[in-house]
Amino acid sequence: MTETTANSLVTVGRITSVYGVRGWVKVHSYTEPMDNILQFSPWQLQGPDGQTWQTIEIDEGKRHGKGLIVHIKGVDDRDLAAQYCQRDIAVSGSELPSLDEGEYYWHQLQGLQVVSQYEGREYRFGQVQRMMETGANDVMVVRGGDDGRERLIPYLPGEYITDVDLDTGVITVCWDPEF
Repeated sequence: MTETTANSLVTVGRITSVYGVRGWVKVHSYTEPMDNILQFSPWQLQGPDGQTWQTIEIDEGKRHGKGLIVHIKGVDDRDLAAQYCQRDIAVSGSELPSLDEGEYYWHQLQGLQVVSQYEGREYRFGQVQRMMETGANDVMVVRGGDDGRERLIPYLPGEYITDVDLDTGVITVCWDPEF
């Protein structure tokens, strides 16, 4: 296992806890569907310092109940597996499938500035802090801006989202500043 530092990594999940006594671990996947995380190899595991990344290989993985379990190559004992728990899993952004025009990965939207063009005026709402799934649609959590408020804006292109410009780092929305 090697250590690496990387700035093009995308977090795709997290090792949460050990499973059994033979080195298996439980994984919370951020991919949709959840077992898509098993298609990526190798995984980069966030180091204990939170700054470095360690390359690990998964030699087996499967659905188990409502989640996933995986076996890390060369890790055959519960105590050794425990060292990998509570750490983020990332992969190189180049491994992610290409998207169609107008589609974006959540990590591409996070950190962008959000500006509302509402009733002929411009309002600066701040940055996308994170995205969340609600079932009906995805929602941007936007914080800061002119009034410092936090806003939850449905991510509905063509309805509330009028433009996403990754080059300038701006998402334009049509959203009432009072909400």
